[in-house]
Amino acid sequence: MTQTIHRFTDLDIADIRAQFPILKREVKGKPLVYFDNAATSQKPQMVIDALVDYYSNYNANIHRGIHTLAEEATAAFEATRDIVQKHINAADRSQVLFTKGTTEGINLVAQTWGRANLKAGDEVIISGMEHHSNIVPWQIVCGEKGAILKVIPVTDKGELDMEVFYGLLSERTKFVSIVHVSNALGTVNPVKDIITAAHNVGALVLVDGAQSTVHLDIDVQDLDCDFFAFSGHKMYGPTGVGALYGKADWLNEMPVYQGGGEMIKTVSFAETVYNEIPYKYEAGTPNIADVIVLKSAFEFIEQLGKSKIRAHEDELLVYGENLLLDIDGLKIIGQAASKVSLTSFVIDGIHPQDVGILLDNKGIAVRTGHHCAQPLMDRCEIPGTIRASYAVYNTKEEIDVFVDALKKAVRILR
Repeated sequence: MTQTIHRFTDLDIADIRAQFPILKREVKGKPLVYFDNAATSQKPQMVIDALVDYYSNYNANIHRGIHTLAEEATAAFEATRDIVQKHINAADRSQVLFTKGTTEGINLVAQTWGRANLKAGDEVIISGMEHHSNIVPWQIVCGEKGAILKVIPVTDKGELDMEVFYGLLSERTKFVSIVHVSNALGTVNPVKDIITAAHNVGALVLVDGAQSTVHLDIDVQDLDCDFFAFSGHKMYGPTGVGALYGKADWLNEMPVYQGGGEMIKTVSFAETVYNEIPYKYEAGTPNIADVIVLKSAFEFIEQLGKSKIRAHEDELLVYGENLLLDIDGLKIIGQAASKVSLTSFVIDGIHPQDVGILLDNKGIAVRTGHHCAQPLMDRCEIPGTIRASYAVYNTKEEIDVFVDALKKAVRILR
């Protein structure tokens, strides 16, 4: 496949693609077309180089050593906390806790705030488009405490039914945990409205930012959310690292999540005095390398400009959906007024997995299945979807290749 790379806004997509080594490879004899970015994005050379640099030049444990390598590693680790604070506009760097990712961030809040504060008869609200990682932790803690889990329904367009949500709120509502952007539909939810309404009845709100942080400008102070969780690997960064933002009052009040080194000030057999935030929640040796490398991922995004990235991705979304809708029997699942660059669809009489296999034979990577959102698939009465999700390095020419291969797959499978 010979590709002609066009410019979107003033981004040089050819130059951007050249920064991603994996885009040069072939899969089954075909140039890789990577449309599984909602699952994980590929990594630019500057991110890869940062990982090699740490292990090659200043690998050491952090915070406790006084030697040069330890001081360098500690400074680099804490520099990432600073850039996260800036990127999400947290009021203070101590409100940024490093985690394994969004899933651990949600579990941390459920197991600390939830266990300490929920009681029988209290209510927690989530939505019908949540990822399993924002369902199961709340089922666990609600089951333990006798609290009630309530669900905001999803409309046929793939949007939250806000009128029902407002009706669910009451003095019994203690917590709302809501996805910012659906990984299965691409829907951008009105989280600021949700937060305001929840606060009006005295409830706290956690925002799952796994899919939104790479696409949208995040300002936790403007949103006024109580917690915000995201993962690095979906935003050109390494796997196994993410962050949880929390308002200082809640982080100071919540019980500890894990015990060990770093989360303590003093330890005796009679008593342990816990450390201040954020270290209170960062027990043991953290994922030092990948936290450090996460800074390079943020810098990559900042160099390009999030608004320019979004304009590029939005153009891909419109272009791709217009072509897909020409395929007989194809139905897009999730047609919200506000979406990110993700299209989920089904094709009459054809199982998504069969399509995914045939596309892979052409070097095209898409995601098929329920996308860890089984309740949403049940609501749509489908076993799963085919999901194409775009990033800054994708092109219209790749979409042309994808749609052509999809049409051929449909002919074969019918």
